[in-house]
Amino acid sequence: CEYYALEGVGQLLKNVELVTNNLNPELVVEGVVMTMFDGRTNLASEVVDQVRAHFGETAYETIIPRTVRLSEAPSFGEPIEAFDEMSRGAIAYRELGREFRRRHGRT
Repeated sequence: CEYYALEGVGQLLKNVELVTNNLNPELVVEGVVMTMFDGRTNLASEVVDQVRAHFGETAYETIIPRTVRLSEAPSFGEPIEAFDEMSRGAIAYRELGREFRRRHGRT
């Protein structure tokens, strides 16, 4: 959830449009997940507000926080669930999974 990441989303959407127009007309952006959120900064909250304003309900409610444990897990070759299942990051990813299943009518 930083300014340059928001700029990258614009480029990504241009690429999605190119693929949709030229290769796969059925391609759609199913959802937008905000990650690396640092609630200590005003900028992160502003980026979340901008993403929600632009993408509306396409943006997931669940926000993945920036945490040390999430950063450490890959260096140990483990997913966050195996590395520290009770960390804020693991809890957030589980909630994202539940939100995804709700959106798609799965329990």
